[in-house]
Amino acid sequence: MGATAGAVWGRAEQQDFRSRVRGTLLGAAVGDALGGPADPLSLAEIRAAYGGEGLLDLAFGHGRRGTVTHHTQLTLFTVDGLIRAQVRRDTGAWHPPTDLHRAYLRWAATQRDWGPDERRKDDGWLAREEWLYARRDPTRALLIGFGDDTMGTLESPKNPGELGPEAVARSAPFGLLVGWEPQLVVQLAVECAAQTHGHPIAYLSAGAYAVIVHALARGDSLDGAVQRALALLAVRPGHQPVSDALQHALGAVRQGMPTPARVEELAGDGTADGLLAASVYCALVGEDVRHGLCLAVNQSGPSAAAGALTGGLLGALHGETALPPAWLAELEGRPTILELADDFAMEMTQGPALHGPAGSSPGWLARYPRA
Repeated sequence: MGATAGAVWGRAEQQDFRSRVRGTLLGAAVGDALGGPADPLSLAEIRAAYGGEGLLDLAFGHGRRGTVTHHTQLTLFTVDGLIRAQVRRDTGAWHPPTDLHRAYLRWAATQRDWGPDERRKDDGWLAREEWLYARRDPTRALLIGFGDDTMGTLESPKNPGELGPEAVARSAPFGLLVGWEPQLVVQLAVECAAQTHGHPIAYLSAGAYAVIVHALARGDSLDGAVQRALALLAVRPGHQPVSDALQHALGAVRQGMPTPARVEELAGDGTADGLLAASVYCALVGEDVRHGLCLAVNQSGPSAAAGALTGGLLGALHGETALPPAWLAELEGRPTILELADDFAMEMTQGPALHGPAGSSPGWLARYPRA
């Protein structure tokens, strides 16, 4: 598989990339936090609870404003797994799906344990962040998928009938592998999605979302990114529902002013392809990040996933400075998200200086152990 180690990064390119990495991770988290309190509610219930125009600001969930759900938790462990995969290449071991699976099992431990276990020396720093040990309504598919050490694969996927959006919602970081070829980004996202969501609609939606983020992170337009995803999907068995959903999203842009009804129509019954379509639509028609996110979460489907997916797209497209500062100020875990984003950007642009033939940084290998 290709990697970023060979890319030539000037200072301006590094700064742009870091802004897009931060934007993607913070955008996904803030969208998740916005939609979380509305997750179990219909549109009518959202309007009854938050006023006639619906949910337009962060609301209370899990005891405070700005809390995230399992979507953000798993996205962070995706980033952790990708960094660890790069570090482990030095050992000659190079199988990113396995490194991601190990990262997801570290997340699964946070859902079982009271807090970090200092005896697990190979956990690295992220699994020692105490705030990640909060259980935020993980779905049955996630708990079953990561409930034992057996890794789901495309040949033998976990939960082969599972159509939900959870695997898509953790897949934005794959798109930040900007030095990889797009088809490899799709393949990795698909293989890792099959660890919990074994239906082709679910894992191909994850691959499509990842490669859309990939194109955005490389500076493409959102429309161009979707066209690239459609071309890459076309060669994969079972792609038609996902391709149709993306085409439906593009067509809906030309159908007048955006409304919650149109978002609900695209989202359908909350399956992965519907949420992918709804998020693409909201990112395309949103006047700004705030408007796009509010459009995504004010509907009767899974609001947290819709917000997370839309936020990841808008963050990758515009970078961190486009995100609503008042929401970022209250976002749970923001210091951790920023630290991880900067570590990812540093690993992808300057990895050989952190671990390589010329020597390794002990501090880096303590954060991201090779084991």
